[in-house]
Amino acid sequence: MHQLNLAELLSKEEKYMAVLPQLNALTTDETDLIANLANITAVLKETFNWWWVGFYLVKENELVLGPFQGPLACTRIALGKGVCGSSWQKKETVLVADVEKFPGHIACSSASRSEIVVPILKKGEVVAVLDADSEYLDHFDLTDRKYLELVCTVASHLF
Repeated sequence: MHQLNLAELLSKEEKYMAVLPQLNALTTDETDLIANLANITAVLKETFNWWWVGFYLVKENELVLGPFQGPLACTRIALGKGVCGSSWQKKETVLVADVEKFPGHIACSSASRSEIVVPILKKGEVVAVLDADSEYLDHFDLTDRKYLELVCTVASHLF
């Protein structure tokens, strides 16, 4: 059984630096995609206590809800729609300080105030996105972007 080892008083960057090797260790010997993605979301939720965190997987030209932690979520998202669909279409991270000001935002939960979505690329194509939502405005920053992109690099090896 794996256990998370993080001190309560670490900075955000220190938490990410502690989480990355643990994610590598958790996913190295496990071959099941869903099990690995579920554990990644659990580690991120437990470490950062975000409102919602999870994966959407590209299936038949739409994003389909995968493993997540948090309240109920939208099940399917079209290419270019909302923050997740935009990240997928652009093949780049989308950081939104205030979701109310994002054109075409899909409000799966009215409690969500800010969001970051990072695409997972395999051979230059998006295979999934990692989505994190906070109930606080302007919650995510360049530190989150940097390290969540590294998390998605780890996750890309699972596909």
